[in-house]
Amino acid sequence: MSSTPDASGEPPRPPETRRVFNRPSWTEVQYVTDALRTETIGGAVLLVAAVVAIALANSPWADLYTGLRDTEIGTDWGHLKLSVGHWAADGLLAIFFFVAGLELKREFIVGELRTPAKAAVPVIAAACGVIMPAVVFVAVVTVMGGEGDAYRGWAIPTATDIAFALAVLAVIGSHLPSALRSFLLTLAVVDDLIAITIIAIFYTSDLEVVPLLVALVPLAAFAFLTQRRLGQWWLLIPLAALTWGFVHASGVHATVAGVLLGMVVPVKPRPQGVPALSTMEADEDVAHRFEHRLRPLSAGVAVPIFAFFSSGVAIVGGGLGATLVDPVAVGVILGLVVGKLIGVLGSTYVMARFTRAQLDPNLTWSDVAGLAVLTGIGFTVSLLVGELAFGAGSERDEHVKLGILIGSLVAAIVSSVILRRRNAVYARIHEEETRDDNRSGVPDIYENLPETGSGDSR
Repeated sequence: MSSTPDASGEPPRPPETRRVFNRPSWTEVQYVTDALRTETIGGAVLLVAAVVAIALANSPWADLYTGLRDTEIGTDWGHLKLSVGHWAADGLLAIFFFVAGLELKREFIVGELRTPAKAAVPVIAAACGVIMPAVVFVAVVTVMGGEGDAYRGWAIPTATDIAFALAVLAVIGSHLPSALRSFLLTLAVVDDLIAITIIAIFYTSDLEVVPLLVALVPLAAFAFLTQRRLGQWWLLIPLAALTWGFVHASGVHATVAGVLLGMVVPVKPRPQGVPALSTMEADEDVAHRFEHRLRPLSAGVAVPIFAFFSSGVAIVGGGLGATLVDPVAVGVILGLVVGKLIGVLGSTYVMARFTRAQLDPNLTWSDVAGLAVLTGIGFTVSLLVGELAFGAGSERDEHVKLGILIGSLVAAIVSSVILRRRNAVYARIHEEETRDDNRSGVPDIYENLPETGSGDSR
């Protein structure tokens, strides 16, 4: 690479695609900011729901709480007579995974993951951030002499809860670089994809092929309508519900249906000249429209209700002591705190050390370490995997819930200590980069740099 100064006397900037945590495009910054606002509010609501659930589970009203959670409603057709807690896990979380499906498609088609050079680091970091917690979990269970079924929980510490993680970032300070936030969102999207794959492959029992094949019919109809911008809710919602119902009846976890529905929604506008049977604009990003409407419902309603029914765990009366000697719970705690740190930080360092990727000069490795620890905040998907592994309401599931809470709390505290000391420095950088003299509403630094990110087609 040439180092000859340009006309301004400054050495040329290295290619953005070679940088780790490089500055995202202005369009991507706007997208991240919007997502950050919604997920941060959702994280606060999620935290309140979890605290209320824990308080109720350790209060004189514990029987009322568990009675409500275990009340069964529904019909025996298609195995749809479920407890309220089960409906929250299988039904409401499908909305969360639908939004995740939209995010996945956006990132891979028009987002940060569409360019292999830019996608390599977050994809590898996410993969290693799944593998290492699982390795740590298995090692802890083996050393502590856990019995055979204990290994079913290997996937519990592999997930990152993006709502909680972004909420912690908001508490730490609003001046942390957008590149860190963008990287966290991108990593979390890939993390969700891996988690969905794990749930579908490793936590599916008694697979019934016929209902799974039948689910393809309403899924195809849903795809047909959205591809042609036919957005009437009275058409799409019944098709989505049928897809969910048949996937649930097949034995595959029903949240997978949410991902499939999200993945068939179009991201790019229709090419000019192609007719559209449309109630939406032909040039509209349908996935963005759906995500804009459903993300608040997912973050502010669906996930908090799931958290309320899933995080109520008894701490008093020996619950904490029993948890800390359970190999599964200890494996979850260390997997979230230590495994995530080793996986995300280690893989990122190796990529920067042995490939053409470079750490952005405005960042330090302590920033990466803080972000790596932050990914150890596992809640929503971790709770779901724990229930699938050991059965909702079982003694071991109770230990797992408490282990997830402890591990996530430790990760939040440690990451806050690491990142907060740099917040004042980034506040000054933020003021310089967002100084706007041209009244365009776009920070000067984005006016002066070519668009390198994902927003071109939005």
